[in-house]
Amino acid sequence: MLGLELVVLLGLGLLLCGLLARRTGVAPPVLLLGFGVLLGFIPALREVHLPPEMVLLLFLPALLYWESITTSLREIRNNLRVIMLVSTALVIATAAAVAWAAHLLGMPWGPAWVLGAAVAPTDATAVGVLARALPRRQVTVLRAESLVNDGTALVIYGLAVGVTVGEEHLSTLHVSWLFLVAYAGGALAGALVGWLSVQVRRWVDDRVLGNVVTILTPFSAFLLAELVDASGVLAVVVAGLWLSQAGPRVIRAEARQQAEAFWSMATYLLNGTLFVLIGLQVQDAVRSQDGTAFTEGLRAVAIISAVVIGTRFLWLFTTPYLIRAIDRRPQQRLRRVGARARVVSSLSGFRGAVSLAAALAIPRMMASGEPFPNRDMIIFVTTGVIVVTLAQALLLPRVVRWAHLPADTSPAQERHLAETTATEEALAAMPRIADDLGVEGKVVDRLRHEYEKHLRVLRAAEPDADDQPALTYDQQYTELKLAVLAAKRATVVRLRDDGSIDDGVLRDVQTRLDLEEVRLTRREALD
Repeated sequence: MLGLELVVLLGLGLLLCGLLARRTGVAPPVLLLGFGVLLGFIPALREVHLPPEMVLLLFLPALLYWESITTSLREIRNNLRVIMLVSTALVIATAAAVAWAAHLLGMPWGPAWVLGAAVAPTDATAVGVLARALPRRQVTVLRAESLVNDGTALVIYGLAVGVTVGEEHLSTLHVSWLFLVAYAGGALAGALVGWLSVQVRRWVDDRVLGNVVTILTPFSAFLLAELVDASGVLAVVVAGLWLSQAGPRVIRAEARQQAEAFWSMATYLLNGTLFVLIGLQVQDAVRSQDGTAFTEGLRAVAIISAVVIGTRFLWLFTTPYLIRAIDRRPQQRLRRVGARARVVSSLSGFRGAVSLAAALAIPRMMASGEPFPNRDMIIFVTTGVIVVTLAQALLLPRVVRWAHLPADTSPAQERHLAETTATEEALAAMPRIADDLGVEGKVVDRLRHEYEKHLRVLRAAEPDADDQPALTYDQQYTELKLAVLAAKRATVVRLRDDGSIDDGVLRDVQTRLDLEEVRLTRREALD
């Protein structure tokens, strides 16, 4: 029964922490982590552990896929240099700095590098916390960093573990080859799976089967990359970006609505579950240390956390000035970010489930048959660094307010441009389309009237427009239509209750009413 009890407790934790996060403004991962720590006091749950294989092979592909498919490829291209630097060079610098600090604390170089690789990558949850508070460019850089840096860290991690257990050797050519295979192989695997997924979606017309293809895509990309010893992380990211560009042309509206609802819920549950399980692991890591080891571990957590955070601050406050000194192009000056914005980015270096999964995946024995040195200490320190970096989320709201970041109006402007241009071109094309379909003139006039009304509302929403009556009319129209939809829904439910219609009929009619209500309420939210 422990499995069922754990499912219920996880569900309750997600619900309570979500409600509490909305009331208090505290980032949900922090609350979920605390909830997991509290669950660790229940004796029956102390046997629950976070399997590293589940994180790397089940949780990670799904989470990375949704993050990549909802990331702006245009912004990634515009900021590619910065993204590549923070997702590769910064990860290597962080791993090296942590390894150096851990070695000074008495840890051998091999395990020290394993620890450095484990705590080097950031967690994608930072984006969810900051998405509404930061400009789009900064959010994109943070998201892209968290998508790619796992691959860099896992290559370093695999090399460090292999050298420590006696299965790998160090040489410039060998290390270069590992990175080349990881990046090139991962990108090719992701592109291939993404292309195949698009081709399959072209002839799979059923929305359920089409979304089965979508669900298979990230796991297939990860598997193919792993088979050739490439980066599964990068493969999933590339496949997701491929689908984000080709999907709008081949995926039908009904299937897209279903996919968005599924992935939003699935990733929310997976993310929340991971942080609760990390909280449980905190208890296990603390109990694994005796008095002296616990004191030494706390000291190591404090020092390594300072190194991780300090390295990120140092990087973000040095490399931009080096880039400015080298690249003097006018377009480079337009991309410059102020010091306060860099403070926000520096505090967004959360560590999460990938770091803990890497630490837990350390083999217990070396090739010689001896225990892996400092394994328990690496797990303890990694867990502590995750807790410390997540605690930064408590400071972020205040730091964002202190930074006084300029409001990013470009998404709203581009959305208005897209809607206005699409409506204008649809009106221009309407006579030709009507002739091709053989539609009667009255039908064309009716649709033209609706589009012209929508275009007047869009133009009235422009900053220099003075057609306020059009906005008032549209708002009242929306309110009236929502109220009438509620009345229709109540009537349909009454007919079901008195036996005039069947439950299946109720669901069919209710689906149509729900789609219309969602369309109206979403438009209000965007406006």
